Formats: sequence, C-alpha cells, structure tokens
Amino acid sequence: MGSHRRLASPGFDRGASAAVSLLSVAAAALGAVPALAAPHDDTRATVDRLYEQAEKATEAYNAAGERADALRRQVGTAQDRIARQQQRVNSMRESLGSVAGAQYRSGGLDPSLALLFSDDPDDYLDKASRLDRLTARQAGALKDLRGALRELAQEREEAAGRLRELERSRKAVAAHKKTVEAKLATARRLLDSLPEGERGPYDRASRSGRTGLPDLGGATAASGRGAAAVAAARSALGKPYVWGANGPTGFDCSGLMQWSYAQAGVALPRTSQAQRYAGRQIPLSEARPGDLVVYRADASHVGMYMGNGQVIHAPYPGAPVRYDPVGMMPVSSVTRV
Repeated sequence: MGSHRRLASPGFDRGASAAVSLLSVAAAALGAVPALAAPHDDTRATVDRLYEQAEKATEAYNAAGERADALRRQVGTAQDRIARQQQRVNSMRESLGSVAGAQYRSGGLDPSLALLFSDDPDDYLDKASRLDRLTARQAGALKDLRGALRELAQEREEAAGRLRELERSRKAVAAHKKTVEAKLATARRLLDSLPEGERGPYDRASRSGRTGLPDLGGATAASGRGAAAVAAARSALGKPYVWGANGPTGFDCSGLMQWSYAQAGVALPRTSQAQRYAGRQIPLSEARPGDLVVYRADASHVGMYMGNGQVIHAPYPGAPVRYDPVGMMPVSSVTRV
C-alpha cells in the first residue's frame, strides 16, 4: 500500500497527545469542507502515520515488557540468595549462642559474646573486633558472621534497587500501552468519521486478499532452521495483527518473527530493534527465505523474506499477516539468523 511507505513523523515520543492533536487537525480539515469532499489520500496518509507511530510505541511496549520480565527473574534470584544468606547468618548466631551458653554454665559469659545478644548487634560487631578476650575460634566465627551480615545487607540493597527498577518498568509498560491504545483509537475514529463510501475502499485495502501464495521463485532457505521458520510464518497467513502479541492466534511484526523462529527451536529477542542483531547482517541482494528484513532507520518494523522479492509480515491493525513486496517501505538491514 503506497501510503504505508511513508516514514512516521518524529513526534511519536510525545505520547498520546500527539495522536489527539493529529485527530484535531484532521477533524478541523473535515469540518471545513463537506464530508464527501474530504481528501481521501490525506486521510489515509494520516491514518498510516498513526499506525506507524503506534507500531513504534508497540515495540517500545514490547521492550519495556521484556525488561520487566528480566527484572522479575533477577528479583526472584536475589530473594533466593537472601533467604540462603539469612539461613547462614542464623546458623552462625546459633553456633555462637551455643558457645555463650557453655561459658555461662561454666561460670560466666564472655563479655564479647554477651554483646552478641545485646539490643544493638551492629554495635557488638564493631566492638567485638577490638576485644582481646576472644579465643581464636570465637574471633574467626565473629569475623565470618560480620562478613555474612554485610553480604546480606548488600543483597537486600541490590534487591530493593531491582524492585524499584521493576516498578519503573511496570509504569513504562503502562505508559506505552496507553500510547498505543490512544493512537489506534484515534486512527479508528478518523476512519469511522468518513462516509462509508470513502471508508470502504480503505478498509478493503487494509484487509486486502494478499494472503494467497505468490510466485516465490525457486529460492531456498540458508539453513534448516530458516526453512522451519518459513513454514511457520506461512502457517500464520491470515492471522490478525494484534499489538503486543506473539502468537499463536495474533501477532505484531516482531511477535510473528519470534514465534516463527520459536517453532524452529530458535529463541529470538522480542523487539524488532533487538532482532536486527540476532544474526549476521547481509546485503538485501543476498537475502534468502527465512532472513529477517528490518525496516525504517529506527528498525521499528520487521518481516521475513520469502523469495522473489516478497516478505511475510504482520502489517498493522486491520491488515492480517500477509505477503508484500520487500520494498514496501525503506529497508534498513537484513539479518540471517
């Protein structure tokens, strides 16, 4: 679709307000002339820009979600380490407590061990190193306990930092989600504001029947995993574009690539920007089926090369997974996984 090749305006980072302002401009333009005389090409161009901006926000949403998942795993690992370290500290204290009990029963409690049971164990640790009444064994045990307590405090501080970062990532995910939803809603409202006679052709173009198998020539994949990914991508033809989805019933652009290669046993990163570096970059002239074709300078869209100048991709809302010419928009790189 020709208008889909336009680069997105640089204002997508301004969030949902950019989408609202675009809608206001479009609404003003529609209000200035009779509805039937609204410039069809300009309306489609505006909708396409909104879809492109939403796609960029979707990839940011995917990246934020991926980061949040990684942080959740890190927090879980840190909590496990803290639990093990706490057990170690408890065991050390129990051991020193046994020594203290034995000393008490034998006629008195060593002052250094008495400090262990004081209200301020940190103060005890500071003073214990200066006491000369400790036996070598007790001194070693106290030194180990001090080290364990410091490690425990450090682990807790690091875990708290990861939890704070996780909360920031959660907020980023929510913000990106709102941005995407606002842009998609704006695009839908803009289309719905047009008379059916003007809306129909765009809807038919968005849902074009380009899901049939075109002439792909005799090209073969560069590897067995590439061939398996091609077969998986073909099986997804006609599935709907769903932002933030990676299958099996719906996909966004990078989600389709990740799912297709997962069927081949290959774990791709979640975003198109990361997928760009998931393998060896090659010239477009050397592309073979299964290679990832990344679009736009910011790598915000990705498809899979299928041969004879065709790619499979999840275009945008309203357009199902389908074949399109590889030159449908500016190609920034080609990656062989």
